[in-house]
Amino acid sequence: METADIYIKHFPAEVQEILARIRTIIFEEVPEAEEKISYAMPGYFLNKKPLVYFASYKNHIGLYATPTGHEAFKKELSAYKQGKGSVQFPLNSEIPYELIRRIIKFRKQELKK
Repeated sequence: METADIYIKHFPAEVQEILARIRTIIFEEVPEAEEKISYAMPGYFLNKKPLVYFASYKNHIGLYATPTGHEAFKKELSAYKQGKGSVQFPLNSEIPYELIRRIIKFRKQELKK
């Protein structure tokens, strides 16, 4: 069974650093999150509900905070390519870690209701 550690190790060192930092942010904000591989990517759950997922691709990191997490940060995320419930952070640009942190905090509050 694949774990998030194994998933992250599939990528080049510089991408591993980005993925590991996102993972660290998730656990800093939601230490009680349950981590598992879901949809072939690391997924994090709170109260058995999806909190956030992330994945790496050739040219970007995908963050999946369900539609509500993206809707709440629509203005800040407008600079990035998006799909329903997803956003792409290009690997050739600065990763917006503090924005990711704020999205995770938002999702945590949302799931605690």
